[in-house]
Amino acid sequence: MDHDLELLTVGRISVDLYAAEVGAGWDEVASFTKAVGGSATNVAVAAARLGHRAAVLTKVGADPFGGYLRRRLAEFGVDTRYVGTSQDLRTPLAFAVLDPPEDPQLLFYREPTAPDLTIEPGDVEEDVIRDVGVLWVTGTGMSAEPSAGCTARMLEVRGRRRHTVVDLDYRPTLWESEDAARKRIGSLIPQATVAVGNRAECEIAVGSSEPDEAADRLLEAGVEWAVVKMGGEGVLVATEHSRSIVPPRPVRVVCGLGAGDAFGGALVHGLLAGWDPVTTVRFANAAGALVASRLLCADAMGTEAEISALLQE
Repeated sequence: MDHDLELLTVGRISVDLYAAEVGAGWDEVASFTKAVGGSATNVAVAAARLGHRAAVLTKVGADPFGGYLRRRLAEFGVDTRYVGTSQDLRTPLAFAVLDPPEDPQLLFYREPTAPDLTIEPGDVEEDVIRDVGVLWVTGTGMSAEPSAGCTARMLEVRGRRRHTVVDLDYRPTLWESEDAARKRIGSLIPQATVAVGNRAECEIAVGSSEPDEAADRLLEAGVEWAVVKMGGEGVLVATEHSRSIVPPRPVRVVCGLGAGDAFGGALVHGLLAGWDPVTTVRFANAAGALVASRLLCADAMGTEAEISALLQE
């Protein structure tokens, strides 16, 4: 096997079903549009759209939706060699009602558990874990076994090589308690070189939603880059030697879903290119803004030319 991957993401996958009527509530929606979903999966799609050799370690069900996801990922240019199949579980669904568009309401169908939470250490070769340019793991992957043990083992094998990214990715409905999330997500940070999260996710991971304090705690835990998303106030990016707030790119929001995943794929782009933190986050902000101005998520990921054009406006 060749080890030509630049990015391996680990975690959630789903079929996302977006309400066709923007601004309508659950009772008013008449139809939904099907798309690829799941944070780690969409980060891989975003990076592939930017020209990188990306794969996702995840699992789908042995059902038509699983086949749909595998086919669409291949069409997006994402390597599907590590997309496994659970014979006993169904592919997850996530319904999204765009009310309001900037903060859609979500309803997850992942019971009794999701196939992506059943990944195991043997599902990917250890030399791939060690050698891939960017390894991207998520907080959600720690919410259940055997995924939590698999994530911990991968980080142990990785040994904090550059670039090891922890996406704090906290979804309350997928956890039994905040205490469990705090302990397990927090345990990932000392093994990462980059940590990414919004204020609420930082509160869970390091006990503070105040951006500078959260960045301090992430850096003290050992990361090289602390990236704290502040919504309309921009993004704080901090290292041992510098700290900057990168302002947001103003756009008319059509759908807020997927902007964070586009940010992630663009962050990977900057890491692989060797860009400095501010240049990387500025590009990632523009990538997120572009997706927020479009419907759907994976289908809306921008190319480098599109993101660069937005930056130049």
